[in-house]
Amino acid sequence: MSEKEQMILDLIRKNPYVSQQELAEILGLSRPSIANIISGLIKKGNILGRAYILSDSQHVICIGGANIDRKFHIKDKAQLGTSNPIYATQNAGGVARNIAENLGRLGMEVALISTSGVDKDWSIIEETSSLYMNLETVTQFPEKSTGSYTAVLDSNGELIIALADMEVYEAITPDLLLKHDVLLSQSKCIMVDLNCPKETIQFLCHFAKSHDLPIVLIPVSSPKMSRLPDDLDGVTWLITNRDESETYFQTKIKNEEDWKRVLEKWLSLGISNVVITNGKEGSMIGNKDEGIFRVPPIEINEVVDVTGAGDAFSSAVIYSWLEGKTLIEIAKAGSINASKTLQSPYTVRQDLSAEQLQKDMEE
Repeated sequence: MSEKEQMILDLIRKNPYVSQQELAEILGLSRPSIANIISGLIKKGNILGRAYILSDSQHVICIGGANIDRKFHIKDKAQLGTSNPIYATQNAGGVARNIAENLGRLGMEVALISTSGVDKDWSIIEETSSLYMNLETVTQFPEKSTGSYTAVLDSNGELIIALADMEVYEAITPDLLLKHDVLLSQSKCIMVDLNCPKETIQFLCHFAKSHDLPIVLIPVSSPKMSRLPDDLDGVTWLITNRDESETYFQTKIKNEEDWKRVLEKWLSLGISNVVITNGKEGSMIGNKDEGIFRVPPIEINEVVDVTGAGDAFSSAVIYSWLEGKTLIEIAKAGSINASKTLQSPYTVRQDLSAEQLQKDMEE
């Protein structure tokens, strides 16, 4: 056991209700550093759980998908109508869960509201996720299957086809959310993905508006853009991509002028801040106060896996915004976190921390 680990353990023995922030102030370390050391002590068995920690800060509430990501990587050129040699990987995934893990690794207090089955898939997700987020707000249904996302990727890591079983998220209803109304009303920010039913997203937008809370909407695919609320006035952030925006407005983004025009359309609906990502063209971000900016992509030599890159972008945007950064800094942070995730075989890159993201930004 290191000296810092021993000091933290001694302080917890003296006061089992000490918070991570208090430990950070006593030892002169950052709160994320304290969280990492505590995670190590939990893995070693010196601490049996995190129940002793009282949150000094409000939670970011992530609502939506928490599923198993199964990826089949084709070794050579993909051929339809025949057997393709592959290697397979499996990770915990889901848009809301991925964003929650990213934010947890960045040192934020996060709670996940989702639904699952009572099965092996959920056990895998729980084991992977519990260090980075509160899972007590996940409701389990014995008769349902935990959500799953199965992707077939070519030899360059690009997506060929994906199959999504997200039926369990239809159970994320307004009635279910009302069971967590106290947690929601005291939150730092609410983030919801479009795996949730439309009535649920409309309820959350109304709830956030009536409680003066920021809310972030994250589309998950073009077909689910129909789940956006009819009234978007008061939404704090919409983080979307070109295809999703084209689907919503039934238009094509062919050049930078079209791109900007569509972003202005989103803002005209009453959304405070909007990002439209556009693959290798980078991203465009804007609001009515600071204006609209295009941020070029980060050049990378090799894409290992595209899965989770969009969620990495969204989480860095949310984190940087909550940290008070400018629009350009926010978009750059998103691009950097996405580019690092593209170069990782994991859905959420394993080296992510607040310090590492800052170092990546400086580099």
